[in-house]
Amino acid sequence: MDSTFDFSPIGIVHSCFKEKFGIPRQPGLATAAGGILEILPPFDEDEAFHGIGTFSHLWVVFVFHGIPKGKWQPTVRPPRLGGNRRTGVFATRSTFRPNPIGMSAVRLDKIDRQNGSLHLHLSGIDILDQTPVLDVKPYLPYADSIPEAVGGFAATAPDSSLIVEFTESSRQACIRLEKTRPDLMTLIIQVLQADPRPAYLRHSPDRKEFGMRLYDLDISWSVQETTLVVQEIRRST
Repeated sequence: MDSTFDFSPIGIVHSCFKEKFGIPRQPGLATAAGGILEILPPFDEDEAFHGIGTFSHLWVVFVFHGIPKGKWQPTVRPPRLGGNRRTGVFATRSTFRPNPIGMSAVRLDKIDRQNGSLHLHLSGIDILDQTPVLDVKPYLPYADSIPEAVGGFAATAPDSSLIVEFTESSRQACIRLEKTRPDLMTLIIQVLQADPRPAYLRHSPDRKEFGMRLYDLDISWSVQETTLVVQEIRRST
């Protein structure tokens, strides 16, 4: 049996997430997280996407981008298990897989062309910027939603009691920046409430300041018990 497969990306994602830190660990946790899937030639024929606008959500199948090649691990430490208990990689959605393929159910907001390129506008994404996409398929509620399914150690959505606050200067910066980045404040709140910190740092008394990149912005925040305070929002240099 031929075990060699060649795949050509059909597109590339332009995401608000410019680095891995801060990306929600599942799609839909940050509904304000948006991106554009740019379809590449020769797959950008209008006929190939005829009817896709009648679906509200899509499955996006992609290659995990920005991880070392060949670094799969048979066991991993899922954040939902506190980051200190190991379980089999195939019982998780870890990026460190034999074949670094991911899939996410995301909302399709619209489809259009810009400067000749076919664009699918997506939201609720958990995908790193510049990620290659192998395929898109429509999400079918009657088949893809299984109410009686059992979720193992991740049976329910993460329960976050974190409160997100802004300093006055960061709030004003956010208001200014939302003129070109709609829903920026909502995005920051949703990302931080999902707690992007590694599990082993969540209870560390020594690490109280963190930062991440969203769009072309550096976001810094501090931790005060169960409150995360956004200290500064500035353009990345």
